[in-house]
Amino acid sequence: MRSDLPNEDSSAHFKSERAVVIARRLRQSMTKAECALWVELRRLPLKGTHFRRQSPFGPFIADFLCHKAKLIVEVDGGAHAAVGRAARDLERQQWIESRGYRVLRFGNAQVLTDVRAVARSVFAEVDARLR
Repeated sequence: MRSDLPNEDSSAHFKSERAVVIARRLRQSMTKAECALWVELRRLPLKGTHFRRQSPFGPFIADFLCHKAKLIVEVDGGAHAAVGRAARDLERQQWIESRGYRVLRFGNAQVLTDVRAVARSVFAEVDARLR
């Protein structure tokens, strides 16, 4: 695990100042796939739950985050397939999951091809995690 990550005792709700600043900027420049999925996730049919977009989570920024279901949804572009990036994504995912959250990953093409199917998968996971 990277030495610059907060230890396992740090709260999942901890937000680094750097992540807060970057998240604000990212909300203004979401990808087409992220925008399409955001439209669907805002319609979450489960009462009492909602997603946040480009939300700081520890030192990271989650594309979409539902604290109640302890679920993070990531929309990955082609850059995530690079060897170095894939390793960093895995470390990030392990850090997040060590705090009891689940990470779902979808590719840009998958979201743009059938955003409603992706949303149904996300909603099913939220439902399962809340039971």
